[in-house]
Amino acid sequence: MRTETLAVPGATLYYEVLGSGPVLLLLPGSGGDAGIFDPVADTLAEHFTVVAADPRGYSRSVLDDPEPVDQRMEVFSDDAHRLLEHLTPAGEYAYVTGISGGAVVALDLLARHPDRLRLVVAHEPPCFAILPDADAHRAMVEEVIELCNEQGPAAAGARFMQAVGVRSKPLPDPAEVPARTAEMLGRLMANTAVMFAHELRQVTAYRPDMAALATVRDRLVLAAGRETRGQLPYRTAETIANELQHPLVEFPGGHSGVRETPTEFARTLLETLTASAAER
Repeated sequence: MRTETLAVPGATLYYEVLGSGPVLLLLPGSGGDAGIFDPVADTLAEHFTVVAADPRGYSRSVLDDPEPVDQRMEVFSDDAHRLLEHLTPAGEYAYVTGISGGAVVALDLLARHPDRLRLVVAHEPPCFAILPDADAHRAMVEEVIELCNEQGPAAAGARFMQAVGVRSKPLPDPAEVPARTAEMLGRLMANTAVMFAHELRQVTAYRPDMAALATVRDRLVLAAGRETRGQLPYRTAETIANELQHPLVEFPGGHSGVRETPTEFARTLLETLTASAAER
């Protein structure tokens, strides 16, 4: 694996590259970073040049101005586009997979920069604003942000997980995992308060450009975990799929399948990506 940085307007992005073949950009969920994909990276790298980046303002991707700012999905997707243009060889196409908040970024990327994209997999994008009961979810998000301000990110995280119905396994004890994983866990803890203060409102209020996505839906896979049926992140993926008259693909595990069921998740993702490559 090699590590690199790329200067973009307002920030310097840190990213990691592993493997060979077509470029596959992996976009982590809100507050996550490149290390989230460690459990699946080696498997994917047998078929793809895997690129995983820390989003701007998180972990090792630093802002030019050290003061945190409210994150915008179109800025995140512009960063992803710049990474792909930097790393994808001339005349070739790239693949993208986003999970949770990264799936929202992936949808925006496909809607606004589709030209070099072969396939985009969006796994459970939490854009609650598209749901018929969006007002209730907007109020919940404001409650969570206020709770973070008053009691800290741990209390806010517990309330948010309870509200959306996601039942994820606890993160491992840093003392019981390899050093690289322990370092990632430390970064994620530091990212959490920034995420609640500067991204949660924006990512959950995002409305995909359905008209733009409809023109490129043959390059889009909307995915959701089998274990999250009926929960908010599943509902958003299902709602977008229905509006686009496009199938919803179920992946093993739940919202955190990439961490909790990595072998099965990677296998299903590879099958999805390579099937698209074989069709073109």
